[in-house]
Amino acid sequence: MPHLHEERIISKAMARFQRVSARKARLLADLIRNKRVSEAQRILQFTHRPSAGSMVHNVLKSAVANVDHARFPNAENLVLGEVEVNVGPMMKRMMPRARGRAARIRKRFCHISIKLVE
Repeated sequence: MPHLHEERIISKAMARFQRVSARKARLLADLIRNKRVSEAQRILQFTHRPSAGSMVHNVLKSAVANVDHARFPNAENLVLGEVEVNVGPMMKRMMPRARGRAARIRKRFCHISIKLVE
């Protein structure tokens, strides 16, 4: 049985294995959650987060492109319902340090998903 406040998902897009840490991408996801598409695009355009900004923006553009334009001609008025950034796998590398030791370098990945609702 559907909930009273459940919204219908119009479109969704996902980018997996993005080469940025989940924490950096989550900062942007928190900024654009529950905003209209046009407002979210403006926020992403003027927010200085070079590492994750283009990745989140590309997923948003993909979600807008996935909208059935016959039923929803104005996709800019849709709302970003669910914006998730999940942790992906981690590449582990070693870096030489002093006195014959080694330090671990963690190259982190994340999965970004956006769902547009009415």
